[in-house]
Amino acid sequence: MTHRFLADENVGKLAKRLRMIGYDAVSINGLDDNEVVRIALKEGRALLTKDNGIMRRRVVFNGKIKAIFIEADDVKAQLRQVVEALDLKPDSNPFSRCMECNEPLVPRTREEVRELVPPYVFKNHAQYMQCPKCGRIYWRGTHWQRMNNELARLMER
Repeated sequence: MTHRFLADENVGKLAKRLRMIGYDAVSINGLDDNEVVRIALKEGRALLTKDNGIMRRRVVFNGKIKAIFIEADDVKAQLRQVVEALDLKPDSNPFSRCMECNEPLVPRTREEVRELVPPYVFKNHAQYMQCPKCGRIYWRGTHWQRMNNELARLMER
């Protein structure tokens, strides 16, 4: 089963963490509960929320929308809760989605990114991914190493 998520504004950082581990996750800000529920239902997304009101809605209660009430304030604990609740496999496709806009990343050659990355990065890295929507370039630098360590700690469960 492919999991797709919608994080309401109370747990927006959780969406980025889910993207980090390879899941389709959008974050919705500034919409009322009716619109959030409508989007989750229309797009077939599991709803992640800290809003008790959403959890009491009929479409959640009767199972038309899968919803998880997020208990923790810490984003790492939130991610662990979702991973455990749905038995997700965080190591199956990590770092495959754009952290900003959620699009699947596309591999790029060094030559394709030569003019798009700093010279130091170009000199020291061989593997690149690019978001086809926003154009952001990703490589396995120190930020990737920190995220990879965080993923490894999550997998220790």
